[in-house]
Amino acid sequence: MTFTPLNDDELAALRALDTPTVCNALEILVPERRGHGFTVEQLICSYPDLPPMVGYARTATIRAMHPPVAPAAEVAATRLEYYEYVEQGPRPTIIVIQDLDPIKGFGSFWGEVQSNVHKGLGSLGVITDGCVRDIPDCAEGFQFISGSIKPSHAYVHAVDYDVDVTVSGMDVSTDDLIHADMHGAVVIPHDVARNVPETAALIARKEAVIIGASQKPGFSVDVLREAFKKQEDIH
Repeated sequence: MTFTPLNDDELAALRALDTPTVCNALEILVPERRGHGFTVEQLICSYPDLPPMVGYARTATIRAMHPPVAPAAEVAATRLEYYEYVEQGPRPTIIVIQDLDPIKGFGSFWGEVQSNVHKGLGSLGVITDGCVRDIPDCAEGFQFISGSIKPSHAYVHAVDYDVDVTVSGMDVSTDDLIHADMHGAVVIPHDVARNVPETAALIARKEAVIIGASQKPGFSVDVLREAFKKQEDIH
């Protein structure tokens, strides 16, 4: 680990923002990442009323369309090794799982049992292009952001863990800092993470000038032009 994990106050400051706001801040802090580092395909947020997730990535890949080729004992051992990996490193964690099947979400790794196990191991939720299930019965406060919702396990099994994955166009590695909510997810570079709340507040002050002007009687393009000028003076 080559970074200093955020403390509780720093994590709370990021949780107070929604994911689009974080993306806005990153456009200023790291403009070269404007076109990547976030989800770009539609995902389903099973619990949109939960607060945003901010945590460190634990990655894995799965398949579900066919039984695993490895012996049952090896499959079971791999799953326990995966749980040990989830338990390690900075917390809280967010699980990011890439479904390798040609039909993504054929079978679900996620449901009542896995949500409780992962919550107990320090995870806030999962982001996956696979599927989830057991929506009413999952661990309280554990978020599902997924490609689909389906009924069956099928032959789901972990293929690998602690690997680079791509979910909904977002590339993720172990220990990446993730911000996610009902809009999707974004990777926050560690070296700018502590600057995101302050930058977001600056953006909000600038936007307030335009929004405030547009909501007053007599709003026109001339008023908007003046609001743009006032916006430029906010630093």
